[in-house]
Amino acid sequence: MKTGFGSYCVNGIPEGCRHCVKGRKLVLFITGKCSRNCFYCSLSSKRKNIDAVWANERQCRGIKDAVQEVRESRATGAGITGGDPLLFLPRAIKYARALKKEFKNFHIHIYLPTFLAGKKNLKALSKCTDEVRFHPGFLAKNQSSSEMNADIEKIKSASLFWKKANIGCELPLLPEKKQETLDFIKKISPYAGFANLNEFELSDTNFNYVTKHCKLNPDTYTISKSREAGIWILAKAKKAGLKIKLHACTARTKNIYQYRNRLKLHNAIKYSKRTAEGSAVYFAVKPASMQAALKELKNLKITKFHIDKGKKQIILQEKDAVKALENKKLHLSRIEEFPTYDRTAIDIWQLD
Repeated sequence: MKTGFGSYCVNGIPEGCRHCVKGRKLVLFITGKCSRNCFYCSLSSKRKNIDAVWANERQCRGIKDAVQEVRESRATGAGITGGDPLLFLPRAIKYARALKKEFKNFHIHIYLPTFLAGKKNLKALSKCTDEVRFHPGFLAKNQSSSEMNADIEKIKSASLFWKKANIGCELPLLPEKKQETLDFIKKISPYAGFANLNEFELSDTNFNYVTKHCKLNPDTYTISKSREAGIWILAKAKKAGLKIKLHACTARTKNIYQYRNRLKLHNAIKYSKRTAEGSAVYFAVKPASMQAALKELKNLKITKFHIDKGKKQIILQEKDAVKALENKKLHLSRIEEFPTYDRTAIDIWQLD
């Protein structure tokens, strides 16, 4: 059942996941507004309940920003998510169509809470997306049988617009709900080609619930027995002979494979070098006066450098950084950062 990227599966994994574990999926966040308020939601407070569009770490003022992020991250597809994209359906369609038009063979999957997933909305989305992933409501609250059946009917109706292989569910792995999760998978298996099961993780927005009702694994932010619940579901499904693809996606898969691979692919600042983990390391002078610093570099006969306007610094080649150390007027640092749009610093070492 083990995959080569830290997760577990039976019968294979969906196409969207194949792009994702390679770091090739852009996360296109359409809105933080949602039709539900799930207690396990792991959205950050920076995004939850806030209506804004993000392409990975880049907040988008329009489609051009999303297109640029695809280019800089070298993505071959996108996962459209939220919040609930159906609350802003025209926006979701607009972005999806634009990316499909701009990039050849660009694979798009979309995450949808079932609440607003009517046939009209699904039909419109099917024309610009390749894969749909539903989030039913039975884990967020105790559903009546009629409410659950309504969710299943919505998943079933997706077969009018997508092939079965491209219809699935996305569910958190709640250890105390593993039997209910398995039962639901069995019910949708005639209509869905896959179910993606995510290891449950602590976040700033679900902190109160998790710390009150759950136990964390030692030295991690993952919930105890969540991963084991996924393995249990996969084993039971295999024993039952279910043909549906089941993928238990772990925190390790997301952080060590998906995210790290995305970092390695993303364009990095000029004159930086990559670490094995995908971060970027470079040497920079952050002067009080840009003109004065440029004059000192000229005196040292350093002619090749990059003026980083965003961080108001001058990035040097490594060989020139050695020269710059000789000049006490230049305050040199060795900086390690994520090569993403926000360029969050990991470490800064003052060398002078």
